[in-house]
Amino acid sequence: MENTEMLTVGGGCFWCTEAIFQQVNGVLKVVSGYSGGTVPGKPTYREVCSGLTGHAEVVQVSFNPTVVSYADLLLIFMTTHDPTSLNKQGADVGTEYRSVIFYHSNEQQQIANELIQRLKPYYNTPIVTELSPLKPFYAAETYHQNYYNTNSSQPYCTFVIDPKLKKLRSLYADKLKKV
Repeated sequence: MENTEMLTVGGGCFWCTEAIFQQVNGVLKVVSGYSGGTVPGKPTYREVCSGLTGHAEVVQVSFNPTVVSYADLLLIFMTTHDPTSLNKQGADVGTEYRSVIFYHSNEQQQIANELIQRLKPYYNTPIVTELSPLKPFYAAETYHQNYYNTNSSQPYCTFVIDPKLKKLRSLYADKLKKV
């Protein structure tokens, strides 16, 4: 059995974050979903987009830590979205699009804190990424899963996700799956 750990993060629309992590060597599975809410029960996309549930669009990433580290995945996450933008990524605005790291352990919390401190000097404005213990995770509806790979010609994919993937490839070519 492969050694598996989990990462749960939100950096705007989960379609973008999912597409990024699906490219990374050592990532075994990426599930788009919701976490961090305050209302009981499994939320729907419509409810989350209302901004009333408190949930963020997130991805839950299963990865092999002998291939890629939690720290490396967090670095990729923090540099492929804008961690200084409060409740907004591009045209996606609302608390559901906040930058957030939901840690699964004290060790993950420590690693995330250290990375945020290390990255601060590289940004002109404060990093606003929320750092919180993992709250219940709910997988998003089926049509949100593997979105970029099944809808890459859609305008949102072309104008928003493609540039993020280009940045990923230029910064982290050594960390990507071989095609």
